[in-house]
Amino acid sequence: MDPIPSRWQPGTIGPRAFRGRRRTPTFLLPTFAAIVQLIGTLGSARHQNVSVDAIAITLVLAGPVVLVWRKKYPVQVFALVVAITASYFVLGYPPGPIFLSPAVALFRLVSSGHRLLAWSAVIVGVLAISAYELSVGDELSIAQITGLAVWTLLILSAAEAVRIGRIARAEARRTFAEEQRRRAADERLSIARELHDVLAHNISLINVRSSVALHLLDSDPEQARTALVAIKKASKDTLREMRSVLGVLRRVDEQAPRAPTPGLAELPTLAEQFADSGITVRLTNPDPKSVPTSIGQGAYRIAQEALTNVLRHSQAKVAYVHLEYSSSELTVRIDDAGPPASKSEESGGNGIVGMRERASALGGSLTAVSTSSGGFSVTAHLPLTAEQDDE
Repeated sequence: MDPIPSRWQPGTIGPRAFRGRRRTPTFLLPTFAAIVQLIGTLGSARHQNVSVDAIAITLVLAGPVVLVWRKKYPVQVFALVVAITASYFVLGYPPGPIFLSPAVALFRLVSSGHRLLAWSAVIVGVLAISAYELSVGDELSIAQITGLAVWTLLILSAAEAVRIGRIARAEARRTFAEEQRRRAADERLSIARELHDVLAHNISLINVRSSVALHLLDSDPEQARTALVAIKKASKDTLREMRSVLGVLRRVDEQAPRAPTPGLAELPTLAEQFADSGITVRLTNPDPKSVPTSIGQGAYRIAQEALTNVLRHSQAKVAYVHLEYSSSELTVRIDDAGPPASKSEESGGNGIVGMRERASALGGSLTAVSTSSGGFSVTAHLPLTAEQDDE
């Protein structure tokens, strides 16, 4: 079984694009706005030879202070900043960079998703400013109106770009998280299959041979000894394969050689193991052809599980494993003549489900049906389209 890719190991952060980003302190932009508005307003007043009182200074600084809460309350902050700015002009104070606070609040309003409200506020704001200028006897020139519209559109466009970028990043993070969950689920399923294949097969052999040993211990000690030898071998194989599977999880001794996952060439050995348990396995066309390693391993595991089911759930003494090769497909069929074991025998399990999942993972299919003679037939169709491993 392939080790879990290092980039998907539990506890790793993942691709650099999705790592946590350093956030700009909330108060940094309001502080900058306060400095710009205060210095700009004082400079504008001096240039126009007018004075500004404490109320003007308070209004100039009030907008940046309110901006501190722009992320949590974008709508309320925008309304309050606009009201503060409008009050400044209604009271007749000299124009200056006090528009910076409404611009920041408008930017946040759009980037947080309140697009309709932002556009409506801009339209109403332009009309209100025009009406106010007319009411006090001033008239905005076309150039002034155009400049105001251009700056407003620039702010709205920039905010919209930020909003779209934020949505794209959120979608990318969601896709990445889903991919992590999918890979983790696939890895858990793969581990579950391996554990099931190792445990179900060998422990079933141990169970059958231990029953034989207990039954013959007094009447035929030599046969009991043979059964105990088979139990020892099966338990040793179980421990070896368990270490191989668990070694992938622990990621220790990765350089140490492990026994390769068995393939079609090991089917005769598998047949001998079942012969020790009292089931004769007859192989048809057992000579392994040149097939992709993954297909050979999957075919072996399916045959192993199907034969284990014969051992556990059938009274059959003979089982048949037939391999059929074509240019595009390997067919594996496992048959027994039955009859099924008594109903008191354990019948639950995930064997057939696991075989179907294994065949599906390889791009194939599997059917399992009862036969008219009371036996069972399992047929797997595995495509030979996967690239063969380089030797």
